Amino acid sequence: MSQSHALPPALTGDKSHLSEQAHKEIQALSGARPKEFFLQALGAWVVIIATIMLAIHLDTIWMTLLALPIIATRFNILGLLAHEQVHQLGLRGRYGDTLANILTAYPIGITVEDYAKVHLSHHKYYFTEDDPDFLRKSGPDWTFPMSNLHLINLLLSDLCGLSFYRILKSKRLANKNIYNRLHPTPKWLRPAFYIGLAILLTYFELWPVFLVYWLLPLMTFTPLIVRLGAICEHVYNPPQADIIKSSPLIILRWWEKLLLPNLNFALHAYHHFFPGIAWCNLPKVHEIFKRENLVNEEAVFYGYWTYLKYLQTICTRGIDQKNHYQSN
Repeated sequence: MSQSHALPPALTGDKSHLSEQAHKEIQALSGARPKEFFLQALGAWVVIIATIMLAIHLDTIWMTLLALPIIATRFNILGLLAHEQVHQLGLRGRYGDTLANILTAYPIGITVEDYAKVHLSHHKYYFTEDDPDFLRKSGPDWTFPMSNLHLINLLLSDLCGLSFYRILKSKRLANKNIYNRLHPTPKWLRPAFYIGLAILLTYFELWPVFLVYWLLPLMTFTPLIVRLGAICEHVYNPPQADIIKSSPLIILRWWEKLLLPNLNFALHAYHHFFPGIAWCNLPKVHEIFKRENLVNEEAVFYGYWTYLKYLQTICTRGIDQKNHYQSN
């Protein structure tokens, strides 16, 4: 198995190195944040619907081409919110998973239940042979640096829709007997959702709109964005790597948060240390780690491009090379 070079660690210690006061502060940040979850879902839906309506109104090829990636960025938000629900950080109560499935998961072809079986296995068996993410993302498609030709082929496979099925399949790779939801969604709801959707699309003659402005961005730009998110979460190929050595810290610039928001997934090490903390509180955890002198600022990346450029010239020159990119 080919291996990526190790990242320069952005953290100098894990949660065991925190002071007692820091532990108390982080404990206070734990738990579901249903209000923030709902507002993010609402915001994503508003952007999706407004973009589709504007594209239909203008009715130009250029607006259609612009609409596709915009819609895909918000599909990614729906997927990230489904991830929040997997950790029971979104909607609470008996019908929390059911509502989250309807609002975030079913519209993009996944379920909270299937996602949970894979993702919670990733947390429990991190970077071992029982980690489905580690198994799926091992090999040349996830090893950096890679040849420009190989990278272009991967991106084209995403944009051509060839990666979409693999993403859906990856949400069902784990042992289905390991994790069961406390309040599972009724089995009949998912087919009823899609049947009801098909009836509405037929009645209102909206199939062309659905195919162009829903299915097309879902199968093309969304896999591309999902790939970017995965690359920014971990370096996947080093076996038996711990969280610190395999997880970069990436601070997004304000315009990146606007154009390609990722619900603080680029602070992914903290999510693994504290999976009971919602996305909206991860920056606060980062500030606590900084105050505790556990952050190596020289190894923190600022922006997607800085990190991606570093990966493609990786690690043969170390942190000095990364600092050169950040200064430019």
